[in-house]
Amino acid sequence: MKIKTKLLIAFITVTVVPLLLIYLMVAGIANYGTRTVRETYGISGSDILFGNSAAIFDRLTEGIQEEVEELAETDPESMENPDLLHRLNRELSARYSAAVVRKGEDIFYDGMSEASLGVSGTKILSDLPEYGGGENRAGIYFDDQDGFLLKQVDFRFADGAEGSFFIVTKMSSSLPEVRHIYLLMVLCAVGILVFAGIVLVFWIYRTLLFPLSRLKEATNKIRDGNLDFTLEVDSDDEIGQLCQDFEEMRIRLKESAEEKIRDDRESKMLISNISHDLRTPLTAIKGYVEGIRDGVASSPEKLDKYLRTIYNKTNDMDRLIDELTLYSKIDTNRIPYNFAKIHVNDYFGDCVEEVGLDMEARGIGFSYHTDVADDVCVIADPEQMKRVINNIIGNSLKYLDKTPGKISIDIRDEGDFILTTIADNGAGIAAADLPKIFDRFYRTDASRNSSRGGSGIGLSIVRKIIEDHGGRIWATSREHEGTEMHFELRKYQEAGEIEQNSDH
Repeated sequence: MKIKTKLLIAFITVTVVPLLLIYLMVAGIANYGTRTVRETYGISGSDILFGNSAAIFDRLTEGIQEEVEELAETDPESMENPDLLHRLNRELSARYSAAVVRKGEDIFYDGMSEASLGVSGTKILSDLPEYGGGENRAGIYFDDQDGFLLKQVDFRFADGAEGSFFIVTKMSSSLPEVRHIYLLMVLCAVGILVFAGIVLVFWIYRTLLFPLSRLKEATNKIRDGNLDFTLEVDSDDEIGQLCQDFEEMRIRLKESAEEKIRDDRESKMLISNISHDLRTPLTAIKGYVEGIRDGVASSPEKLDKYLRTIYNKTNDMDRLIDELTLYSKIDTNRIPYNFAKIHVNDYFGDCVEEVGLDMEARGIGFSYHTDVADDVCVIADPEQMKRVINNIIGNSLKYLDKTPGKISIDIRDEGDFILTTIADNGAGIAAADLPKIFDRFYRTDASRNSSRGGSGIGLSIVRKIIEDHGGRIWATSREHEGTEMHFELRKYQEAGEIEQNSDH
């Protein structure tokens, strides 16, 4: 959910929803309050809570007023009965009213003090309206800040004297029950607003502030160099997307850090390997030079042997330096290639002739076979392909443990590809080690490799060169029987040949 949508929901949460809930609350409480007041005071009307106060207080005493009117007409003698007047006054008192009876000019009954209206009735009694000829009167009297509603029922006593029954009602702004209902409405409205605010704050914290706090914690961890954690945020808004981008950045930083550690480890391993491999020929060269200086090489034949050995060891050192230089180019992906169209048989024929002489000098059996037509070509860098062949054969020579040792090169036509297989009858490679032999610095047996030389990057260089030629390389091997290295190169095809093959 987008932040824009969340803001819209937040606006609705703090405006529309509370207003709707307050409306429903007011309607419910008003209905309940109106029913309660009706049942308490026995009055009718739908404007009890929100109607005119005078009209509501007028209806409070309607029933008693009707009873007094009936008694005054049918039984005027009862208007002098103290028990009746006390009963009426008690009923009026429950309705915030009091009864006053006047006979002639004198007050016959004063129930205002008994009704506890909270005000002295002296002023009201002195201002009572005169006898009106039996007509009922109703009006409002005011005493300071208190308002009093006055109802008058005129009649004649049994002895013919003029009489008036007054109902004095103290009016407040509203009934106490109504004020209680108003207070309840206000409290409920405040409760609804507070609840809506709490829900909104929790929702904002959960969807906005909580992910931001998680993001801050993750930032602090990265600042402290800790990349081993996972930033998990479920939201899909802008902040969630920011957290996802941050998590991707963390992963890349971790990969970069791990790659740097791996590169540093490989560099140290390379230096260690190169140092060991350089020390071996240097030690030999030093020994032979000392032998020459000490006169050990006393005959021309022995001197020639010493010099030839020194020359070969120097070539080994030169080869190691070349591998180190090439490794640095591989590491920065800057191997120089000079691709050209070469005939397979002619190129491999020249390579085999050179390799064959070296194998013959070493007393190693060597064979070569091809079933590729003379006009088949590939696009390759001759120099780098020669490095591939020499590295593979050099690796085979290190592990030839049988007499006589055998190495063979077989080239076959595989449709769109040329498959080259270089096999030996050496020690072989364990199945567990076979998938890893093309990794940089991987050694199946570190001690054995060290004794026989090798930087540990020869086969990784081979794989890099073959892959850069658009081919692939793999190995098959059986322990104690030998190893076969296979690599494929795509044939060169003219434009017409490509169209013809695609038609087929």
